[in-house]
Amino acid sequence: MTDQIRLLLADDHAVVRSGLRMLLEAQPDMTIIGEAETGQEAIRRVAELSPDVVLMDIEMPGMNGIEATRRIKASAPAAAVLALTMYEDDQYFFEMLRAGASGYVPKRAAPDELVSAIRAVSRGEVFLYPSLAGRLVQDYLRRGPTGEGEPPDDETLTPREQEVLTHIAEGLSNNEIADRLVISAKTVDRHRENMMRKLNLHNRVDLVKYALRKGLIGLEE
Repeated sequence: MTDQIRLLLADDHAVVRSGLRMLLEAQPDMTIIGEAETGQEAIRRVAELSPDVVLMDIEMPGMNGIEATRRIKASAPAAAVLALTMYEDDQYFFEMLRAGASGYVPKRAAPDELVSAIRAVSRGEVFLYPSLAGRLVQDYLRRGPTGEGEPPDDETLTPREQEVLTHIAEGLSNNEIADRLVISAKTVDRHRENMMRKLNLHNRVDLVKYALRKGLIGLEE
């Protein structure tokens, strides 16, 4: 792969950044272009370096990762933010998505899961760690939109489209979904196009944003 994914590491612990650097610089398609110890510094570094992906911790001194993500997406929407944090509760998860993050990975995740997440968000996809993705999609399929005059869009989806929706939200590619459902990649793409048309969505990021914007996912249990 010739195109390099340009990464910015935002974490207040030097040992964490060092470990991430060792892992990610070993990947042939990734390069670390900068580091940040605080949310404010992350915002400045994004403006200076224009990274493709920002690995963002949530708890940092001063401005936290949620607010830093919100400001980064407002000023540099092309930069994908991937939350990498020790916090796994729903509140942080949904707040980061609402701030504009494209994915959420706990620090306990396996190295190959983190690498896959970085590649997914760099392609404009959403990466949802399985333990959280399941809850998000189940709520999405169970509840209907709350906007006035809108039909319950999820009820218009066929069972197969619901399966495709679930796997899309899990961050799987068309080929991976095809293997999982034992159908062709072209069939997956057709289901995806039909589903996105019915829900008036355009990509995986829109799926999560739609669910949150319409109140399909509760922030508190």
